[in-house]
Amino acid sequence: MKKNSLVVVLKSFIFFVTLFAAGTIVAQQQSIPSNQTNQFWDKVQFGGGIGLNFGSGYTDISLSPSAIYNVNQTVALGISLQGGYISSKNYYESYTYGGSLIGLINPIPQIQLSAELEQLRVNTNYDSSLYKSDNFWSTALYLGAGYRSGNVTIGARYDVLHNDAKSIYSEAFMPFVRVYF
Repeated sequence: MKKNSLVVVLKSFIFFVTLFAAGTIVAQQQSIPSNQTNQFWDKVQFGGGIGLNFGSGYTDISLSPSAIYNVNQTVALGISLQGGYISSKNYYESYTYGGSLIGLINPIPQIQLSAELEQLRVNTNYDSSLYKSDNFWSTALYLGAGYRSGNVTIGARYDVLHNDAKSIYSEAFMPFVRVYF
């Protein structure tokens, strides 16, 4: 990873950690009446993704639950956990796990802009002695845009830190469908 890319990732991470910590500190200093406690959960939405792909000697399973907190009608912040397993018979087996911080902005109700900082650990074991097993961290910073209707957003995102040699995805650009309940 280039030094400039690392600086961008670290600045983004520090921004999100500071943002979440500030909310926690303020929450610790205020006594909240019991009737207002439910207002927090009224602003939380849950979603995520499940992926299953099976073929002749091939298995790909992924799970990525997520939650967002709607700060207001325009801004939402959240987190996501991710885990995955891929196996290609007599070739390799790979595990991925990690998480991401998510920021969503809706300048108008139908348009959603997003930024997502993803950090995944990749553990790959090859069945052949021709390839060396590999364990590494993969960092991605996605910037995206989509059309939003109710709880569903359809769009595309781009990994500005994409590295062909170390990224776990073959392309920096990818479509998405995002659903929160």
